Amino acid sequence: MRKLFAATLGVLSAVGGFVDIGDLVAASQAGARFGMAHAWVLLVGVVGICAYAEMAGRIAAVSGRAVFDLVRERLGPRVALLNLVASWLVTVITLAAELGGVALALQLATGLSHLLWVPVAAVAVWLVLWRMRFELMERVFGLAGLSLLVFAVALFALPTDWAELGHGALAVGSAGAGWSVYWFVAVALFASTVSPYEVFFFSSGGVEERWSAADLAHARSNVLIGFPVGGFLALSLIAVATVAYQPSGAPPDTLDAVARPVVTALGGAGLAAAVLAFFAVTFGAALETGLSAAYAASQYFGWQWGKRVSPREAARFHSVLLVGLLLGVLLLMTSVDPIRLTEYMLVLSAVVLPLTYLPILVVANDRNYLGDRVNGWWTNLLGALFLLLIVAASVAAIPLAIITRMGR
Repeated sequence: MRKLFAATLGVLSAVGGFVDIGDLVAASQAGARFGMAHAWVLLVGVVGICAYAEMAGRIAAVSGRAVFDLVRERLGPRVALLNLVASWLVTVITLAAELGGVALALQLATGLSHLLWVPVAAVAVWLVLWRMRFELMERVFGLAGLSLLVFAVALFALPTDWAELGHGALAVGSAGAGWSVYWFVAVALFASTVSPYEVFFFSSGGVEERWSAADLAHARSNVLIGFPVGGFLALSLIAVATVAYQPSGAPPDTLDAVARPVVTALGGAGLAAAVLAFFAVTFGAALETGLSAAYAASQYFGWQWGKRVSPREAARFHSVLLVGLLLGVLLLMTSVDPIRLTEYMLVLSAVVLPLTYLPILVVANDRNYLGDRVNGWWTNLLGALFLLLIVAASVAAIPLAIITRMGR
């Protein structure tokens, strides 16, 4: 019973950790502008993140080492340094966007400017990372993130044409906005689904939790159940935005607008649940991105790392974590709109995706690390096909952003 309970909590943590500020923004804007026409992007993204997260978790469980720990050893310091610089910069920008999401959620709850909440959010993230145990941290915010189910509940209270929603998911169309804008939104939504920090955090988290080969089934259940249910939550965001905003085509450009359909459907209880959901998923993602930035740097340079290690023993790991938080705060205090920052972050994430996912595929096929636990032919086929999509998204991201003026 204890093992079943632990496995269930792990799955629920994966669910809560799947959705972040990128998904809130990209999914809501996709639904408002194109209805359900991007549902296939979520499906593809969930399949791909499941395949690569399973590889990352298997690497951690079998080798006892995190993915980035092996990238430098397997691919060499120069390639790994390029990977480190690109992923670290994008992760820090993502951290800033997540802190902005926390601040916006608190603004929605209190009416006070989000700029007042930015330093408070950063201090709170630091304290949780410093004092809260890894497993408790992951489960508390993962479980709280399940409050996003309020969007699925709201669909039943809104005047939802279920047949029309289903038809819209099967019929791909540009809704009069032009195909270049359609594909820009597709790339942004795809990048939000397969954010680079997710697989690094998952792998490093496996090492933090001391996974072994005996934990492979547990790790796979987290991936194969948790991420698809997280995808369902993101799909609910698209569906609610479709019902509420798609007829007018005006995309929600604030978290208040994202929550408004839930408030219309469920009143004050809906608002409370939406605020809790926004806070939980952005705060949880801020924890994950902060750790991911520190994990990557520490693993590349061979420093002691991990939440289980005291700050005195892993001073450089905790210093990188603190620097990332400070940079995130400084970026937000320029008064940049967190929603606009998130949009730019998604474009940059799409650009660096190949640098994150190619090394995972390489290491997952190395018998020196995994022995007979290397990828099978079907995993390699799925991984290769998904990698081609990642490369296509990476190449198209910046040209589409320029042509469409960031989808405007």
